[in-house]
Amino acid sequence: MRTVLVTIFGLAIVSMLNHAIAQEKKQGITVDTAKKSVIIDAKVAPRKLEHLKGEVYPIELIACWAHPKGKKAHETVLTIDVNPSDVHKALEEIGLKPGKPAKGAAMKEGDPHPKGEGPEVNVFIEITDEMGGTKRLTLDKVLVDPKTQKPAPKMTFLFTGSVLTAPDPTRPDDKKYGADVTGSLICLFPVTDEVVLQTTWTMAEEKFLKLDVKPGVLPKEGTPVKLILQAK
Repeated sequence: MRTVLVTIFGLAIVSMLNHAIAQEKKQGITVDTAKKSVIIDAKVAPRKLEHLKGEVYPIELIACWAHPKGKKAHETVLTIDVNPSDVHKALEEIGLKPGKPAKGAAMKEGDPHPKGEGPEVNVFIEITDEMGGTKRLTLDKVLVDPKTQKPAPKMTFLFTGSVLTAPDPTRPDDKKYGADVTGSLICLFPVTDEVVLQTTWTMAEEKFLKLDVKPGVLPKEGTPVKLILQAK
């Protein structure tokens, strides 16, 4: 009996060690290779920014840096405080390879609109529920058309990776990971290619999908939440 207990205890220790190895954490980012997931510390973003005098813009991003660092902090669901390039590396650690981001609309009428390319990634926002546990929300449950109150269509997220960009136009060869310049992590429409993840939507959808955060779904602004990126 004692031998059996020792064996069980030993197996439990090995299991705990394996789980610890599978979960590597960098400040603000946890990589769970066993579950092929990247967990990012985030906060619920304000929908009104003082410098914009209370004007509310439609949602175009799921996550980016907060104002004033974030170039699109007035159009996001969540704010983050990590470098997008570190999230890029974390996605590669779970076995994904970046594709190619898109930007803008078709050059000529009748041409197809540019669309991002890359492996599919499930995106969730994890919040604390009423019972003190957690629940994961997909973005079609979080976003709504404020005029019709219809939920956002289901969306497919792609790991596109970001283009390289020269922050200083006088030094065009001094390029950086573009998303680390803008602070943009995930966007709904290809309004920018300086981002890590895009949906399969194009600028054609941007014309009529003017979305906002559904009231009562997320905690109050500033509340810490988790942004989960999981390989399909």
